[in-house]
Amino acid sequence: MPFHSTTRSMLKSKQLLKQCVKECSSFSPANFKLKRALIVTKLSRYEIEQLRHPELTREQLEQKLRDRGTDVENVLYLHNLHKDFERRIVRSFRNVGCEVKMSSRSSLSKDVMSWADVIVPVGGDGTFLLSANRASPLFALSQQKTPIVGFNSDPQHSEGRLLLPKYYSENPEEAVNRIKSGDFKWVHRSRIRTTMLGNNGTIPESTDLFRHTAVKMEQVDTSPELLDKHMGHKYNAKMKRILPYLALNEVFIGEQLSARVSHLQLVLNHQDVVNKTKCSGLCVSTGTGSTSWHTSINRITSSDVDDLLQSLPDSCAPHVLKLRANVEEIAQRYNQGLLFPADDPRLCYSIREQICVGVWPSPKTFKARDFVQTVFIKSHCIDANLVIDGSISYPFNDGAKVLLEIYPEDALLTIALD
Repeated sequence: MPFHSTTRSMLKSKQLLKQCVKECSSFSPANFKLKRALIVTKLSRYEIEQLRHPELTREQLEQKLRDRGTDVENVLYLHNLHKDFERRIVRSFRNVGCEVKMSSRSSLSKDVMSWADVIVPVGGDGTFLLSANRASPLFALSQQKTPIVGFNSDPQHSEGRLLLPKYYSENPEEAVNRIKSGDFKWVHRSRIRTTMLGNNGTIPESTDLFRHTAVKMEQVDTSPELLDKHMGHKYNAKMKRILPYLALNEVFIGEQLSARVSHLQLVLNHQDVVNKTKCSGLCVSTGTGSTSWHTSINRITSSDVDDLLQSLPDSCAPHVLKLRANVEEIAQRYNQGLLFPADDPRLCYSIREQICVGVWPSPKTFKARDFVQTVFIKSHCIDANLVIDGSISYPFNDGAKVLLEIYPEDALLTIALD
């Protein structure tokens, strides 16, 4: 795609996003009617162990954990801490006249989500991401846009970047009262739409990485779509099938065995250049995800800055020594620059540990990180996966093809409090 076409595409996406935000903004918080709240609960470590060992009594399970060297008292303390907080959230919503339903990750269906006026994940960022994946018109087969607001049940041990500030973990009643009265702000977060390309339009079986079990796909009634002639010719495919889960943070593609090299082909912004890379995986991030894995992959340390400055021919010159005295600040400013807004209509891809010797990458001008509007990926991997927000995994082996994009209408509507 020529540069001017790419620019037009970017401007169009920004205009569409602004239009979507404007339309949603007309839905004033003061007009928000809160009558039904869906509380999405996390699985505590203790509950996970119970699911793994259903044949054991409580006493047997606790003994097994002790034999493993687990601090059972701490596991039970954190379990009870979360459950107590969960009950407090339920009471807070009921006290303002809300009908409340509760759901776990295994029972979070399109029916119960369409029932709610607000979805309330209680736990950490993982529980929020799980809810966001399913608060999707593609998952629910509905155009209803249900807002999400998350509470951190254990702010001492969880950062909770996607959740309300930690103040509201101590004062959840205040948060619920403010939401009920419309005293909050809307925040729109871009999400990644994942479209599989092929010749038959089937969706591969997915796996819930948290529970290591197969996921029952709820998008069973949708049909694969024919690709238009241009796209079909460009990517050598006949059909497309949109996955039902939207990624709020990132989509990762790579070999399951981390020691094995991932061999991938990328086409950026539908250009005619096929970029070939061998690496430790590909991370495609949103603005929301830029504070997470995206930063972990690309961040530098003060030691990195110091090593770079020491490699300069004039490393002992006064101006270099002055920089070396501020390596912490330089690293911090660089890392802060990796972040971009949650409502940004662009994707940012990062090639993790790209091999840069011999013929790799091809072409040599291929950047290990860049902003794009769309990215097409073809796998030449042996035993790889495509993973949405570290939770839902699909096989992505040799010949598999996918297109990653952001659509303004897919943005997640969240509630924010100062």
